[in-house]
Amino acid sequence: MIPFNRRNAVLLAVLLALSGAVYAQANLQIDTPAIASLRKSMRERYQQQLAPLYANGAIGLTRDGNVALRDAALVPLAQRAQVNALVAESNQDLSALYREIARANGHPEWENEIRATFAQRWIDRAKPGWWYQGANGEWVRKQ
Repeated sequence: MIPFNRRNAVLLAVLLALSGAVYAQANLQIDTPAIASLRKSMRERYQQQLAPLYANGAIGLTRDGNVALRDAALVPLAQRAQVNALVAESNQDLSALYREIARANGHPEWENEIRATFAQRWIDRAKPGWWYQGANGEWVRKQ
């Protein structure tokens, strides 16, 4: 194990600053046929099925850029499997979106940073009353 001393802390800070500088060049609005298809699918799923689940608090935004079933008790038992499938489909599309944006930028290694950026964007753009995971992983209701 490498001891974490002041020199290592400085090196880590420099590397993080450099990686941030490189990442800052990413075009998050980049469009390709694959990205357009994912966005269309996500938008339709949101409008047709997910919006009421966000509004009633059954689902929420996770801190890692996904969607989760937050409170299963808010979903009738007969519909719970369908909601779980919707959440799984949403998360597949979200993962594909982050991967495609990183790839389209020519830096597939940026996928995690792009995911983190979008995770914060989704939370920032969440409507009042929606739930999201805070930095400590606990659910927070947006005011």
